[in-house]
Amino acid sequence: MIQEKALTTAEISELCQVAPATVLQWIREGKLKAYRSPGKSSCVAANDLMTFFKKYNFPVPENFPNRNSRARLLIVDDDPNMAQAIKRLFVRDKGIDIDVAADGFDAGIKLLVFKPDLVVLDMKMPGMNGFEVAQRIKDSPNCHQIKVICVSAFFEDEDKARLMKLGVDCCLDKPFEIAELLEKVRQMLADSRY
Repeated sequence: MIQEKALTTAEISELCQVAPATVLQWIREGKLKAYRSPGKSSCVAANDLMTFFKKYNFPVPENFPNRNSRARLLIVDDDPNMAQAIKRLFVRDKGIDIDVAADGFDAGIKLLVFKPDLVVLDMKMPGMNGFEVAQRIKDSPNCHQIKVICVSAFFEDEDKARLMKLGVDCCLDKPFEIAELLEKVRQMLADSRY
C-alpha cells in the first residue's frame, strides 16, 4: 500500500496562503481532520486536505501534491504501433491518464500542457532524439521531478550510463518484458504521486 503524504500545519499554511493559526483553528473546529505525529505536531493527510477543499469550496492550490489524484503517463515514440501497444497496457487502469507524443517536439509541448508524472521515452526518433528530450526534462526546473523510463532496441552500455547520469530512472531494452514495464511504470507512478 502506498504511504499517503502528510502535511504539517506550516506546509498547509503556506500552500493555502493563510496564517498557521487559521489552519489550527480549522483543526480545532473539526473542519480539517488531523492527527498527532510522534513529535506531537499536527499533521494532515493529503486526501483529508483535499476533502476539506471540496467540502468548503476552497480552491485547490496549483502546487497541491494530490491536485489530480490520477497519475499521468506520457508515451513518446515515433512508431505509432509501439506507442499504442504501450498505451493498451495501461488503458484499463482507471488511476492513470495517458497521452502519446509522436516526437521530441510534441513531447516538449505535452510536458508543459499534460504535466505527466512519468514519461516512457523511445530513444531513436527523428529530429529531437530521446537523449535530447531526457536532457531537457531533467534540466527543466518545472519538469526535473518527472520520472523517465527510456526504451531502445539499440542501447549500448555507455548510452545507459549517460542517461543514468542525466537522472533518467530506468533503461529498458526492446523488446522488453511486458511484466517488467508494467511493474516499473506502476512503481514509479506510485513513487511520483507521494
